[in-house]
Amino acid sequence: MRQIKYRDALREAMSEEMRKDPSIFLMGEEVAEYNGAYKVSQGMLDEFGPRRVIDTPIAELGFAAVGVGAAMNGTKPIIEFMTWNFALLAIDQILNHSSKTLAMSAGEFSNPIVFRGPNGSAGQLGAQHSMAFESMYASIPGLKVISPSNGYDAKGLLKSAILDPDPVIFMESEMQYSDNCDIPDEEYYIPIGKADVKREGTDCTIISFNKMVKTSLLAAEELAKEGINVEVVDLRTIRPLDIETIVASVKKTNRCVVVEESWPYGSISSEITYQIQKNAFDYLDAPIKRVTGADSSMHYAANLVEAYLPNPSRVIQAVKSAMYK
Repeated sequence: MRQIKYRDALREAMSEEMRKDPSIFLMGEEVAEYNGAYKVSQGMLDEFGPRRVIDTPIAELGFAAVGVGAAMNGTKPIIEFMTWNFALLAIDQILNHSSKTLAMSAGEFSNPIVFRGPNGSAGQLGAQHSMAFESMYASIPGLKVISPSNGYDAKGLLKSAILDPDPVIFMESEMQYSDNCDIPDEEYYIPIGKADVKREGTDCTIISFNKMVKTSLLAAEELAKEGINVEVVDLRTIRPLDIETIVASVKKTNRCVVVEESWPYGSISSEITYQIQKNAFDYLDAPIKRVTGADSSMHYAANLVEAYLPNPSRVIQAVKSAMYK
């Protein structure tokens, strides 16, 4: 094992696959000459050249469309959005073209493309740069949605996403790019659609994804000091959802708290709650609790950012509410 940054794990995933397959290329704003807005693609232009690491204009709709068309013609594009907030400009290409290629061609051909970039809040960036989009893209048939919580998972899942025949939405966290992670020296892949139990427990299940897994683990550590043994399940993949792992954990602990960064209405936590009640209702000893972002836009002020986001204290309160009703 060796320790590298989250951003370096992403770069390794792309570079390893690009060395094997010349049809894979990276395209996006500042990915080449500037080495990436967050230095994820640092050095890739030098290795692969300007035909495979391609700087684009500030035009998400345009370069997303180029990627979708290229995928229809036999290549495997990786399209980097500087933030998923900006990807709203490309939603027509993702929703009306990429996600529907397989269905509209009657299964004749798919659209093997990865759309990736940072998602969710990253401090004081204001309302237009702080949204978490997992639930929006997960609602679209034809897309796979991945939202990893650490560099190890991100590398293995990104490699699998690049090889996947379907379009994949890959959502990272800007706040985690500098996090250290242990990466094996040997090559590895993590299957899409498989959750991971990050902490074993018996008293209550916390289900989360992306950087909220870190928040959930901090809450679990504090709860352990009070004798409450919490299990933390990291979804890793939002669509397809690993219902089997979720249900198995709830059947073991009989209680559940779902933690996510996004808005509560129409959320991933809503879908998880439905799936648990459908598949494990008789095992629940208390109503399912959820901890989400506030049902509002995120404002710039630091105290309002703090009030908006889930934190360990709110997660602890939710677990205790499930434990003691």
